[in-house]
Amino acid sequence: MSTQGFRIGFLPLVDAALPILARELGFAEEQGLALDLVRDVTWATVRDRLLYGHTDAAHMVAPLAIATALGRDRPAAAMAVPFVLGLNGNAVTFSRELGEACGLGDTLGDPHAVGAALRAVAQRRRLRFGVVHRYSSHNYMLRYWLAGVGVRPDEDVDIVVTSPPFAADALAAGDVDGICVGEPWNSIAVDRGVGRIALATAQIWRRGVEKVLAMRTEVAEERADATRRLIRALHAAAAHFVRADTVEDSAAILARPAYLDAPVDAILRAITDLVRLVAGGTPVHYPDFMFQYREAANFPWRSQAAWLYSQMTRWDRRAYDAGEAAVAIGTFRPDLYRAALAGSGAVLPGASSKLEGALGEPIGAGSTQGRLVLGNDQFFDRRAFDPDDIAGYLAAFP
Repeated sequence: MSTQGFRIGFLPLVDAALPILARELGFAEEQGLALDLVRDVTWATVRDRLLYGHTDAAHMVAPLAIATALGRDRPAAAMAVPFVLGLNGNAVTFSRELGEACGLGDTLGDPHAVGAALRAVAQRRRLRFGVVHRYSSHNYMLRYWLAGVGVRPDEDVDIVVTSPPFAADALAAGDVDGICVGEPWNSIAVDRGVGRIALATAQIWRRGVEKVLAMRTEVAEERADATRRLIRALHAAAAHFVRADTVEDSAAILARPAYLDAPVDAILRAITDLVRLVAGGTPVHYPDFMFQYREAANFPWRSQAAWLYSQMTRWDRRAYDAGEAAVAIGTFRPDLYRAALAGSGAVLPGASSKLEGALGEPIGAGSTQGRLVLGNDQFFDRRAFDPDDIAGYLAAFP
C-alpha cells in the first residue's frame, strides 16, 4: 500500500481532534496516508481553501458544507460529507453583565428558565450575540432556542459573526453580549473572567450534528481509495479519543501551538464533559457535552442534513424547495461511510435517515454490522423532526 498525501483544513477547536490525532498517533500512517493539517482562523477561509484545491478535505461546520452545495453566498459546488467529526460540544456564553442580569446560578440553567430571563432583558435593551458563521450549527442552535423561548432573532436580538479564537475578545470589548462557539473558546472566556456559560448546545438539541469532514465531490470520487482510508483512520482516532485512559494525552496534543494553542486544562475539561461556568468555579459535569464514536456518532445521517436545511430555509426566509432539499440531503454520504468501514468492527446503521429528536431513552436500532443503540436525541422543546415532511415541519413554526 503506497503512502498518499492528504491536506486537511481545520480551525483550532477541540472537535478538530480526530484528524489531529489520526496524524499524531499513527492512525493515518497505518492506512497509508500522510496528513498535512492546515490551520485557519475563519470558516470562510477553510471553505475557500477547500474549493480552490489548496486542501483535499476540511474540518467544517456541517451547514457550511450544505450551503456551499446550494450556492448560498457563492457559486454552487458539489460537496460530500462522508464522516461526522462530532456531535454537540458548543456552549452559549453570556457576558458577565448579561449573566448577572439573567440571574444565572451555579449550575447549567434550564433552557426555558434562562430563555425567560433573557427575554425580559431583551425587552429593555437590544442585545447582540456572536456566532462563528452565518451557515453554522451554532447560528441555528442559537436561533432555534431563542425563537422557542420567545426572543425573536433579528428583531429582539442581533446575531453577528465572530471567529472562534476571537470570541472571548469580542465579549471583553463589549462588542457582543453573548457568544455561541465551540470549545475551548467558551472556557477561555470564562477563565479570562469575561464570560459566563449559560447553556450547553446539547441542552438545545441532544446529539445535534456539529463538525463534519467535508470534501469536494470530485475529490471524493477521484480519490475514492484514499477517502476510504481516511475514514478508517478517523474512525480509529475516534475510538481512541473516547477512552478514559487517553484523555490527558489527547488534551496535551491538541494544546500544541500548531493546533489549538490553548491551555491544556480548558481542553481537558471539554473532553471529559466538565464545564466551568464562572471564573474560579468548580466545573460541573454534563454527560455527553461532546459526543464522538459511540452510537455510530460519526455516521452521516441524511436526516441531520435535512434538519439543517430546514433551519437554513427558515432563517434565510426562503420558501421550501424540494429540489434544494434533495441537494442538501444528498451532501451527507452514508454510502461512502459504509463502503469504508464494511468488514471492520464499526457499527453500521441499516437506515440512512431517522426521525430526529424522538428519543428520550436509549433504544436498539437496525444495523447491517454490529449492534446499534441510539440514545436521547431530544430538542429542548420536545418537537420531533420528520425528514420526509420538511415543509410540514416548517409550516408549524410561527
